[in-house]
Amino acid sequence: MFIKQMQVGHLAVFAYLVGDTTTGDALVIDPADQAHDILALAAKNNLRINYIVNTHGHVDHIGGNAQMKKLTGAKIIIHADDAIMLSSTPASMLRMFGASQSPPADILAQDGQTISVGNFGLKIIHTPGHSPGGICLYTPGYVFTGDTLFVEAVGRTDLPGASWQTMYNSIKTKIFTLPDDTVVMPGHNYGRTPTSTIGHEKKYNPFVR
Repeated sequence: MFIKQMQVGHLAVFAYLVGDTTTGDALVIDPADQAHDILALAAKNNLRINYIVNTHGHVDHIGGNAQMKKLTGAKIIIHADDAIMLSSTPASMLRMFGASQSPPADILAQDGQTISVGNFGLKIIHTPGHSPGGICLYTPGYVFTGDTLFVEAVGRTDLPGASWQTMYNSIKTKIFTLPDDTVVMPGHNYGRTPTSTIGHEKKYNPFVR
């Protein structure tokens, strides 16, 4: 499996290009900005982007959806509980982030569903707390955690629809049940390192010990 972490847009957002170099199938997680850079990387590795997956609906993560979909025709996937955010971002927020309003979802993600990437799959784990429809994506060895879990930190819970207790439960009962050597691929470059592991976070994350 091909995995590339890319820092894009505002607020040090991490976008991820995930693909199967054997079949050429790929998806992009949270293409917040710099669609042309992401597509150049895909082309360099003979990958075609079939899906745009949003870990949640906040503007700093969905701001590049429109351009990415226009350039690739990829289907947008987001959890049903955040789907309304795609088409309801206030104009002031779009201007602030230099973003375009996202097209609506093509596929509404469900907990436990698997998104196929060639011969591989990413399992959707519904992890509300930062937002009602927040999701993480798991494939053996890696978990893409969006704004649910960062490196030794967690996402904000002071936003509309957020809940600290819900976030805590999502992390403790869902993410922290994954194998300790699973690499944590967060939604922002906010930590001392760009990635972590489940075992490290269980031991050192001060918010969820």
